[in-house]
Amino acid sequence: MRLTQRLLLGALLVVGFLSVFIVTMVDRQLDERLHEDAKDFLAREARLVGAAWQRDSRFSDSLADRSGAAIGRRVTLVRPDGVVIGDSEFNDAGLTALQNHSMRPEVATALGGAVGTSRRPSPSTGDVELYVAVPVEGLGVARVSLPTAGLDAVIDAARREVATAALLALLGALVIAFFFSRSVSRPIEELRDVARALADGDLARRPTLRAPGEVGEVAVALRQLAEQLTARLRAREADETLLLQLTESLHEGVIAVDIAQQVVRINETARRLLGMTGALPFPMDQLPRDVVLRDALLAAFTGETTADTELVISGRTLNVTARPLHDGGAVLALFDLTRLRRLEAVRRDFVANVSHELRTPLTVVSGFAETLASEDVPYDARRSFAERILGNTRRMQRLVDELLDLSRIESGGWIPNPQPVAVPDVANEVISAVHDAGTQKGLALIAEIAPEAAVLFADPTALRQVLGNLVDNAMRHTSAGEVVLFARRQEGGVLVGVRDTGIGIAAEHLPRIFERFYRVDASRSRDQGGTGLGLAIVKHLVEAHGGRVRSASVLARGTEITAYFPDREVRP
Repeated sequence: MRLTQRLLLGALLVVGFLSVFIVTMVDRQLDERLHEDAKDFLAREARLVGAAWQRDSRFSDSLADRSGAAIGRRVTLVRPDGVVIGDSEFNDAGLTALQNHSMRPEVATALGGAVGTSRRPSPSTGDVELYVAVPVEGLGVARVSLPTAGLDAVIDAARREVATAALLALLGALVIAFFFSRSVSRPIEELRDVARALADGDLARRPTLRAPGEVGEVAVALRQLAEQLTARLRAREADETLLLQLTESLHEGVIAVDIAQQVVRINETARRLLGMTGALPFPMDQLPRDVVLRDALLAAFTGETTADTELVISGRTLNVTARPLHDGGAVLALFDLTRLRRLEAVRRDFVANVSHELRTPLTVVSGFAETLASEDVPYDARRSFAERILGNTRRMQRLVDELLDLSRIESGGWIPNPQPVAVPDVANEVISAVHDAGTQKGLALIAEIAPEAAVLFADPTALRQVLGNLVDNAMRHTSAGEVVLFARRQEGGVLVGVRDTGIGIAAEHLPRIFERFYRVDASRSRDQGGTGLGLAIVKHLVEAHGGRVRSASVLARGTEITAYFPDREVRP
């Protein structure tokens, strides 16, 4: 039930109760007052009749008749023995038939010396009458009666008028109560609507009420509450945004788990490291089922801190730190060690490979040098030993030079200077440099330069080194057939490469051939003078131009390695 209806119903009950109470009290008071006034009036009339009876006591019945006619009442004169000797309603014959009145209440009281009253139906007429009797000294009792029908009619008329007035008052009170309840309920309903809107998150709502008294004070307090909530919510949103930005900017993965073991926060780094895509919140059981990870979280739930624990998930090496939260939850920090561990492995492999690459020629140089130190070495052998020493020394020199080149490129010490380069000129220069070696092996060295690819945008020295390394690599692995240096236009740049008819490369080796010191056949490469760094240098030189390298090969049919140089200039 709405407030207006409750107020209206309350007013109806109050006014209705008051109306019924007032009507009842007025009816009662009116009835009593009218009968008391009637009794007093009849007593005075009875005394007047008694006074006249004392002056003329010989003709009692005629006195009763005259008095009754004069005052319009029934007048009865009764002797002390209860015999009626005069009655305005009966003649002489009727008087003799009347009963003795000594036992009538009002007569008995008057015979005792007091004013007697009684209200009852008349035995003679049958009407309800009000009797008042007064003693008359020496003569008896003078009684005057009045039918109550007239009094009842007056009371009924007064009762109807009072009831009508009460009904009109009730209707008027209802109208007033309706407008009053509306004036009270409307501002309260407005405050209710504003409070509901604030509870639903609509902090822009404000009460428009400007009223004196308590309702106005509530409106002011609600307006202040809304402003404080808005300010606090904005501050909280700012803090939340800042926290989100901080966690998302971290290179560490951050996961927050509440006391109900629900993941309530996870940054993008953690999602990437763990492969999580579910929307927050989600159960902790959806995290990867790794024993180290689960043990760290369970320890944090018991209040323990787990730090610097490594685990491997989906091929990634992660450092895990788990700490308890004050509310009983846990926070998990993940740091990706994959690149660091890979770099450490590369460093170890690099040291091992360099040591291995240098150990063989140094062993050869050391062995032949010790032999040459003897005085009984024939001249021809001495010459052969010297040539072997010279060849291995040059091999070590080439290895050191290529390591320095690769280090300079990777460290950013070398920056390409791209410019338009004539590809046919560079191709002819590279082929001419290895022409004699190719002729000795019976290889056909061919240049296929498309007209639209005659010019590309690259550092001239870098392009020569790229093509030279590719041709040199193809010749070492091709014993017969041809080595083709080609160039053709691709969307947004020029694709250059070398294709051979050599031994080919197995599919499992193709993804790794651009790694330094990686060899498909290590013994064959060393015998042919390869250092294992040529393709790694090619890759870094091309990527420094913003390009890319690709390889394709079929065993026993040959290999094709390409380098794409974009037309635009790319600065590292």
